[in-house]
Formats: sequence, structure tokens, C-alpha cells
Amino acid sequence: MATWTRPWRSVTVDSITSGRCAPVFRSPVHVRDASSDDVASLVEVWGTSGRGTDHEGSPPDLQRAAESVERIAAAPDQRLLVGCIDDQVAGAVHLTRGPLTPIHGDTAVYVGHLQVMNSFRRHGVGRALIEAAVTWAEEENTPHVLAAAAVTSRDANRFMARLGFAQIAVIRGATVAALRAKMPVEPPAVARLGTRSHRSVGQVLVQRRSLRRSQARPS
Repeated sequence: MATWTRPWRSVTVDSITSGRCAPVFRSPVHVRDASSDDVASLVEVWGTSGRGTDHEGSPPDLQRAAESVERIAAAPDQRLLVGCIDDQVAGAVHLTRGPLTPIHGDTAVYVGHLQVMNSFRRHGVGRALIEAAVTWAEEENTPHVLAAAAVTSRDANRFMARLGFAQIAVIRGATVAALRAKMPVEPPAVARLGTRSHRSVGQVLVQRRSLRRSQARPS
């Protein structure tokens, strides 16, 4: 797997009276594939994402995080990258590669869950992770890159816009329970998921109840 290291530079005023400026080099951002040693750091990076929203998930645990890192590492069309400063994980991103649409031949790299620790914001970590995504897309001859940013994060959306990402969709989320509560018990015919026998959800439920009653009768 490839790694990327880039020294990000800022400029600071050396003398207010003279007006001279001297370049100050920040610590380089080193981007690499996540490993099992990064599990605790990944939990810290993503453990607070989503808090305070209506779609907060269950807190991640180390065991499940370790299993996820191993699963993604074994997948040829997925990458889990971390951006490090001074050997400390400062941010992370999940990349997947797949079709642009279900019927198109073009592929795209999907940038998801880009997250940078608050203490490392404005240190070039996010840009380095996006640059790594672009490099992977180039290596895989993938012509498109799509990225998702939290709708409530003005800084993240401005950052994406500055890099050239145009808004092409809005992603919405809800729990299964919340969606089911808004829908009728018996879905309309056009919404039924046909099976091989084309039975409706209601027919399946009726058959299951009948089977349970027959099994409960004394022989």
C-alpha cells in the first residue's frame, strides 16, 4: 500500500515594522493505510462524530473497530486511511471504489467519513487525505471522486467547495424504526418487494401466524 508524506507550509509575519515574512514549515502530514495499531485512535477520531444530532449511532467499541479495520484492509475496493502528524493520528477517511451509478461503466472513488481531530484542524490534514484519495483514483484509472460532508458543518462544505467539489446530491438519514412509523402496516402494491412467488408482506405474515397456531395445537 502506498503512503504519502507532505510538508505543509504557512507564512507568518517575522517583523511587523519591517513587513518581512518568513516561511514556517509545519510538521509533515503522513498519510497511510490504517492498521490494527490505530484502532484506539480511530475510535477517538470517529467516536464523537454524529453526537448532538438526530442520527447518533451507538458508540463504537474497540473489538468491532478492530474487525472493521481488518475487513476493509482485505477488501480490494476499500481503503481506510489515517493522516498522522508527529506519529499521532490526526484524522481519517474511508474510501470506497465502485460504479458511478448502477448502470454506468464509469467508476468513482467515494470519500466518506472524513474527520479531523479538533486539535489538528487547519494543519492540512483534510487536504492531505483528499489528495491521497485523488492519487488512489488515478492509480486505479477511476475518473470521478465523490465526497460527502455533514450538512451542518459549514467549514467542511466550504473546504470541499474550495477543492472543486460541486454539490450534486443531498444525503438524508433516518433510523428504520422512524421510517416504519411513518409508513402503513400493509405497504401499497407499488411498494411491495416481490419475491419469487410474488407474495406480499401481508400474505407472508398471515401464513406465519397460521403456522404458529397449527404448531401450538395439541396433537
